[in-house]
Amino acid sequence: MSKDRMYINNRWTDGSNGEKRPVINPATEEVIAEVADGTKEDAEKAIKAAHQAFYENGWGDTSARERSELLLKAAIRLEERASEIARIETINNGKTLPEAEGDVADAVNQLRYYAGIATKPSGQVYDVPEDIQAMVVKEPIGVVAQIVPWNYPLVMAVQKLAPALAAGCTVVIKPAEQTPLSLIAFFEILDEIGFPPGVANLVLGAGETVGAVLAESPMVDMISFTGGTDTGKFIMRAAADHIKKVSLELGGKSPNIVFEDAEFNSAVDYAMYAIFANQGQVCSAGSRLLLQESIYDKFVSELVERTKGIKVGSGLDKETEMGPLISQEHMEKVLSYIEIGKREGAELLCGGTRMFDKGYFVAPAIFTGTTPDMRIVREEIFGPVLVIQTFKDEKEAIRLANDSDYGLAGAVFTNDGAKALRVIKKLRAGITWINTYHPTFNEAPWGGYKQSGIGRELGTFGFEEYLETKQININLDVKPSGWYK
Repeated sequence: MSKDRMYINNRWTDGSNGEKRPVINPATEEVIAEVADGTKEDAEKAIKAAHQAFYENGWGDTSARERSELLLKAAIRLEERASEIARIETINNGKTLPEAEGDVADAVNQLRYYAGIATKPSGQVYDVPEDIQAMVVKEPIGVVAQIVPWNYPLVMAVQKLAPALAAGCTVVIKPAEQTPLSLIAFFEILDEIGFPPGVANLVLGAGETVGAVLAESPMVDMISFTGGTDTGKFIMRAAADHIKKVSLELGGKSPNIVFEDAEFNSAVDYAMYAIFANQGQVCSAGSRLLLQESIYDKFVSELVERTKGIKVGSGLDKETEMGPLISQEHMEKVLSYIEIGKREGAELLCGGTRMFDKGYFVAPAIFTGTTPDMRIVREEIFGPVLVIQTFKDEKEAIRLANDSDYGLAGAVFTNDGAKALRVIKKLRAGITWINTYHPTFNEAPWGGYKQSGIGRELGTFGFEEYLETKQININLDVKPSGWYK
């Protein structure tokens, strides 16, 4: 399907120990590739190459136009290979082919977006009370380590790579162990178009070895991580020794609030899409459905009936609406949460069982009869498991919605525009919707409150993450200060 090696200092290379790691198709449980299993030494080699490229070989001093042109070339080439790489993504990750095609299209647009931003004005000048020309300039932060999750292997990699490279940083990026193939294919493109040696490096391997080196290395100026909150806390602690900049996009347990005056069919449809898209393996998934009591019976009846009709199967099947979970281990974790919910006393209305003889498929599940203290209500399951809560009025809806350690996303469904905006403004979350769920855009910042993370990706905010801010003061009347008599 693609090269099976790492890309360090513009060379394709095996791991220093020569070992390989199998890559599994989660829909069939078949081994579809074997890739290099990187080591601590490989990570250190990549970091050294990136450090040399930035601090010694001039990448940090390249013109914005040069960086922009390289990103545009990458966008063109990725678009040319879009069908092939989307298919790789589906086979490796399990998501439906239309979802994978959308991800590749997003990645293409991200490259074009940041190619444009690279050449736009930045910084500012300001007036001061002395004969000084004062200004602020933006400079690349330096060597950036990036760690990417398995649920959106390509698009989340590109949304880190594109702004970092546009800003003039050098990068060492590590995909999740389960899903390296689409990012390897993308690095084939970077290799073709001619980024200078050491500017973009790809290391493969386990988080506890390769990822730990990226977090701890004194030669890394910033680390950007997307993944679980527990791992994010480890990275933050590891980065503290060198006070390196940290950007973390972590977990969520996001509320989807439906009032009695919501447009019924749209609200039911989006309640499903919010949690079952990408098999529920979405950090911003609407995993907590908050229903106003007066519409509970009608809403839940329709929701369960429609959920039972979701077509589950291989992502390559045109009829499939929901694919497999990523791995045996993750499937077992999700199924264990189903059992936890039952033991806690919640009522399982549908789904929650393994499907088929092959593949990591779980029938979409809905729990009701929940209480705010239940683990299935408080903890991120990261699978097709919806928990329902009920509320009497607007005040209770807001209280329940914010009763979480997380604050990534949230939505409100109502035909009362003023109420919708009142509630949205009270939600402690970074990404919100009114009468929809999940649409996000490369132009807008992505990130959360509380334990959902630090910093933002995408948009101009995502670009700023990779820049340092420096003030420069120029004396326009050069003479002794007169301070010393």
